[in-house]
Amino acid sequence: MLVESPLAHDDATHGGRHPRDGFIHFDREELSGTLVELAIRVAVLALLLYWALALLRPFASVVMWSVIIAVALYPAFSRFARYLGNRRRLAAAVVTALALLVVIGPATWLAIGLIDSIRVVAERLEPERLALPPPFPSLKTWPLIGERLYDFWMLASTNLREAAAKIAPQLKPLGSTLLHTVAGTGTATIKFLVAIVVAGFLLPPGPALVAATKRVAHRLAAQGDHFVDLAGTTIRTVARGVIGISALQALLAGAGLLAAGVPGASLITSAVLIFGIVQIGAGIVLLPLVIWAWFAMTPMSALLFTAYMLPVGLLDNVLRPIVMGRGLSVPMPVILVGVIGGTLAYGITGLFLGPIVLSVIWELAAAWIEARQEA
Repeated sequence: MLVESPLAHDDATHGGRHPRDGFIHFDREELSGTLVELAIRVAVLALLLYWALALLRPFASVVMWSVIIAVALYPAFSRFARYLGNRRRLAAAVVTALALLVVIGPATWLAIGLIDSIRVVAERLEPERLALPPPFPSLKTWPLIGERLYDFWMLASTNLREAAAKIAPQLKPLGSTLLHTVAGTGTATIKFLVAIVVAGFLLPPGPALVAATKRVAHRLAAQGDHFVDLAGTTIRTVARGVIGISALQALLAGAGLLAAGVPGASLITSAVLIFGIVQIGAGIVLLPLVIWAWFAMTPMSALLFTAYMLPVGLLDNVLRPIVMGRGLSVPMPVILVGVIGGTLAYGITGLFLGPIVLSVIWELAAAWIEARQEA
């Protein structure tokens, strides 16, 4: 696109084509008007997109979890639909109800156990029951903090209420943080339950939604439909290999803890589940329990407890490579790095986003290398 010179004015007014160079020329006013119109259109489109994203932002986590849950549950939904004579809506209702029971049942048990544990701790921390021994005299000789720590300890041993009142302002930010964390956990739980219900509505039209997604992805990239299949396979693999095995491990550990009468079994079970999902491993929780059992139980009970808990603690190391190595063309170390990195970066949502992103990048890199070799 060229700006005409004054000498070409007559040619530009007759069809806009210069007889010597063959190019179409525009005057400055026409070019400025076109640019202004284009800028207005882009601004309006950007504004509409911003409004749309602002309206959808509160539902982003629910929509994302709904898609993840629907993809993870679709194989079970297909089997139920075949058993029920291809009645897809009934199968979706059954799968949704079972998923809600699986989530609500353990969550309720953990919440009740947490409330009981907090009540027991609160009773033991009552000032009438709690008595601190006086500090040892050598504490005064500690550099910098010795004398102040000695005075505070002495005050706490004689008047615990006054000592607690002194440190209450320093503990207030910690209490606010804990309250915010508890409130966020409750909100996230409600969103997850809503996402399960929404996923139930996505199951019957699943094939049509996948086909539409593949068409859009194919418009964006030549291998877009392959990446959609890869994302679905990755979600199901992570759901089985990470969440499924961690839930099985926590269930077995909780049964063993209840049978052995270990106090705080619900809290320990939830810790086993969380550490298993974030790939730290349940051994960090179960190994200290095994050591504690040899001091708190009879030798025979401790031996049985150890013989049960050690295989449970090693269960993920045996089953996870087997489960996560099935159905994926991407190497398992890439998936594990995506799981760990995604969880550290984006929390529980990153547990699925991390391996999906790394899987797509791995496939793109492999396709690029293969194309270069063929060239």
